[in-house]
Amino acid sequence: MDSALFSSTSLRRTTFANRVVISPMCQYSAVDGSATDWHLVHLGQMAMSGAGLLILEATHVEARGRITPKCLGLYSDDNEAALARVIAFCREHGSAKLGIQLSHAGRKGSARLPWDQRGAPLSADDGGWPTLGCSGIRRADGWPVPEALDAAGLQAVKSAHVDATRRADRLGLDLIEVNAAHGYLLHEFLSPHSNARDDAYGGNLENRMRYPLEVFAAMRAEWPDDKPMGVRISATDWLDDGWEPDQAAVFCRALKTLGCDYIAVSTGGLSLDQVIPLGEGHQVPFAAEIRKAADIPTMAVGMIYQPEHAESIIADQQSDFVAMARGMLFHPHWPWRAAAALGAEVDYPPQYVRAYKSKWLRDIEGG
Repeated sequence: MDSALFSSTSLRRTTFANRVVISPMCQYSAVDGSATDWHLVHLGQMAMSGAGLLILEATHVEARGRITPKCLGLYSDDNEAALARVIAFCREHGSAKLGIQLSHAGRKGSARLPWDQRGAPLSADDGGWPTLGCSGIRRADGWPVPEALDAAGLQAVKSAHVDATRRADRLGLDLIEVNAAHGYLLHEFLSPHSNARDDAYGGNLENRMRYPLEVFAAMRAEWPDDKPMGVRISATDWLDDGWEPDQAAVFCRALKTLGCDYIAVSTGGLSLDQVIPLGEGHQVPFAAEIRKAADIPTMAVGMIYQPEHAESIIADQQSDFVAMARGMLFHPHWPWRAAAALGAEVDYPPQYVRAYKSKWLRDIEGG
């Protein structure tokens, strides 16, 4: 029987060789938002992995919208030029379609690197900067109070998303994913836990969705009609007073009417008070729920490791794609392993033919 995971599929006019997606993974290795040799090596090997789609890490639409000073950006000519070098290498040697996640960190910005005091906020003396937010509500104790976006600020941030979209198009990328998850700026607007506004962008669900939908619509208008654009969401905040799957489904249906092509379904990230029941594939049911409720393709993400598990997610129509992150960091050629286990084939660089075609690899996977 043919593998469902390694079957091809299309979004708009873009065809993906298989359903394996390399999820956006922050590397905290940029300089002033510009990609470095680290990105060349890291993304280069991911592009050669055999996955159908590689989505570049959260790439910030303005400098003050970065999570850390070392986060990737797409807000300057230097950023664009540095990323062009990386993309050219990925195109020459890899087979994966290339996407990018565009993001604004909001009140989670101006943070230390994750391995430095566990990502605590930066002080001004250490290079920290004032952050923006949906409301003037700090992320947690010890974090600065963000500046609540006024009308001019809302327009400026939306324009930054549009400008980054234009740059992504100039770079020849195949897909854009808009980050409205994990407590970053657009998610802040969606959740009643973080949105305390009393204007047209706060209060009821329609108002809380308004700004993220406006940003998406403005980006979609600048992105070529034949190229797909999706959105990453947190389906739940894991909080009693937070964002929930039924609200997420309404949001996703609205996105679909604006031309959204898929939803990458994650959870959490808004509050340090969240309590997540972690386990292998613990977020897959949310992808299945959104897929059914909004009638839109989804990407399942989160602690998916085994080829047989990934295969069942696609075969059982729980999701249309399986997005890998930790598993790919641990095993950058995971699609080779999965293809061997499932009796499928994937692309590989000719320089690696002795490994890919080895009897040893197929024997250990039972192929």
